[in-house]
Amino acid sequence: MSELPPGLRAAIDRELSGASRKDLAARTAATTDAYRAGRGSSAVIKGRDDALAYALARLPATYAADAAVFAEAQDRAPGFAPKTLLDAGCGPGGGSWAALEAWPSIAHVTWFDASEPFLEMAGRLADEGAKVLRGADRRRGDLLAGDLPKAELVLASYALAEIAPAAQAAVVGRLWAACEGLLALVEPGTPAGYDRILAARGTLIEAGAQILAPCPHAGACPLVAPDWCHFSVRLPRSRDHRLAKGAAAPFEDEKYAYLLAARPEVAAEIATGRVLARPKTGKAGIEFKLCGTDGVKPRFVPKRDKTLHTQVRRLGWGEAWP
Repeated sequence: MSELPPGLRAAIDRELSGASRKDLAARTAATTDAYRAGRGSSAVIKGRDDALAYALARLPATYAADAAVFAEAQDRAPGFAPKTLLDAGCGPGGGSWAALEAWPSIAHVTWFDASEPFLEMAGRLADEGAKVLRGADRRRGDLLAGDLPKAELVLASYALAEIAPAAQAAVVGRLWAACEGLLALVEPGTPAGYDRILAARGTLIEAGAQILAPCPHAGACPLVAPDWCHFSVRLPRSRDHRLAKGAAAPFEDEKYAYLLAARPEVAAEIATGRVLARPKTGKAGIEFKLCGTDGVKPRFVPKRDKTLHTQVRRLGWGEAWP
């Protein structure tokens, strides 16, 4: 389970005080419908109540996905300790909270978003957060126009989906130009989200970026449609979260796709393989779907191979092969 930091949970609860749960549910449904129709958040996030509905219903999931990606970044580049963060397309700022949980070294945060309601919500939620969040530099702007401030860590979480397909490569190029260390791209774990990540991967490799994860190589992606690369993280749902989404289950599985790209000076270790699906455990051993330098292949580890079986028996979907 990936849970929100206590301060962020408390800040959302404070914002919910006195709010109509029925109205929030209606706003949540409108946002979901817009995303499914291929429209961006600007079509539905018009004011404070819309931003609050998003923070209640979507922020926990985007936070969980970002936290999972940052945990992988820590594994791949354990010596990386950024001091500056650019949260591009920050929304209500959940990704910045996840970054600070991973890297307390961050001393300066820049929020960049075209939505004033989102920037205002990020600021209100930060009242319960660390000093660096309370003092974040808020910049309202379009990812397609103007220079982006440079930072050692650049995050674009669920942001490329807001950009017209023809302009996404240019945005990825601008994000990379702003990056002085590590760039993290996170998108919904849908075929469309994977396509955006795959296109960004090509743009970044051409620009000289080192791909840290999830790919164990810089060659062509070996997956063949209708298969696509995505991962999953589980998060708890609060009572208000369930009401807003009309859901009964006390948890949610957020599917996401991601990419970690680094400048050459970031000391990193590339995984030898990546588990692309939930392992299948049987009496004789465990079967993995593994992406490696030789493509995507099944890998069976028998119980009789005690050394390797012990190493991999707890590996889950999305984890690096030891």
